[in-house]
Amino acid sequence: MKLTCKILLFAFICGKLTGQSTDWPIYHGKADLSGRSEWQLPENPKILWSYNSGSRSKSSPVISDGLIYFGTDKGTLIACDIFGKLIWKFEAGSAVEAPPLVSGNRIIFSSADGALCAVDKKSGKFLWLYKTENQIAGSANSWISGSKSGIVVGSYDFFLHCVDPETGKLFWKIETDNYINGTPAISGNRIVFGGCDGMIRVVDPVSGKEKDTIEVGVYIAGSPALSDSKAFFGDYDGNFYCLNLSTRKYDWKKVSGDETGSIIAAPAVGEGSVVIGDDNKNINCYNISDGKLRWKFRTNGSIKGSSVIAGDKILATSMDGNVYILNLQDGTKKWNFNVGTPISSSPAVTKERFYILTEDGRLMAFGL
Repeated sequence: MKLTCKILLFAFICGKLTGQSTDWPIYHGKADLSGRSEWQLPENPKILWSYNSGSRSKSSPVISDGLIYFGTDKGTLIACDIFGKLIWKFEAGSAVEAPPLVSGNRIIFSSADGALCAVDKKSGKFLWLYKTENQIAGSANSWISGSKSGIVVGSYDFFLHCVDPETGKLFWKIETDNYINGTPAISGNRIVFGGCDGMIRVVDPVSGKEKDTIEVGVYIAGSPALSDSKAFFGDYDGNFYCLNLSTRKYDWKKVSGDETGSIIAAPAVGEGSVVIGDDNKNINCYNISDGKLRWKFRTNGSIKGSSVIAGDKILATSMDGNVYILNLQDGTKKWNFNVGTPISSSPAVTKERFYILTEDGRLMAFGL
């Protein structure tokens, strides 16, 4: 009877949390990396549980079908359930710093030794391995076009690689002129990514042909976010751009100043706003249409993680150890919680809950 009750309780909670699109299957939520959630954040969230992985982590959590996945610096990929209970571990043998990717029944993740690996998402059983020639720092992303699909990931070997999600075999790869540090963003028939060569490149996902190259001239450490035909991204000097992919021109550009730091996070785009944090401890919100600064919120630590727009609020993390909820309209602080250690990861958001991974390796669930 007790076992039956537990199963029913688990099914009820999973059903409540996953009745709509409550998955967060990729870094920053969706393939376009726009960082926008359909859910409102709780007004006064409480910490529900904390799972200690026992290892430091620079990864970020992703979610699918009631399971949460993340990597550790020790080289372990971990799957937990929505109660904070460990389901399985997979030892990769090298640090898993980038967030994993959920693709069908697979978890696809990269490691510091240049390996892209797939395991079964329910059991953690090994499926395939693809090797690049250098470190992988950013998350993989996935595209679907008709009956075809692919997994793309950038590497420090100067290539963007595309492999078969079923087998891990190479479809194509595009050479650049330097390291690829971030995650490629995907929308429609475009893969958009930047790199240390100071270029934004647009690639056709099916053919792997380079469709466009726009010179920025400054090292791009982070990932772009796509919305409509626009790409939003920052560079290492702290400049921030709205690039019109149709015209190949900037709709607007915010030039770095004394109060601006390097930008390594991906912007959050939605509700007429674009939100980005920088290394100078600021979270900035701009109008999408003209780039006018709407507000600035100052934290006590640099911003490494990517913020999320959820309804009329912003969910953000800082190296000062705080999780912040801000009002999207004016940037006023509505809530914060100090976890006691720096946070460089990006949050994952579902209905009535969100998840944070701390640098000391704790996965924390907040909600009602």
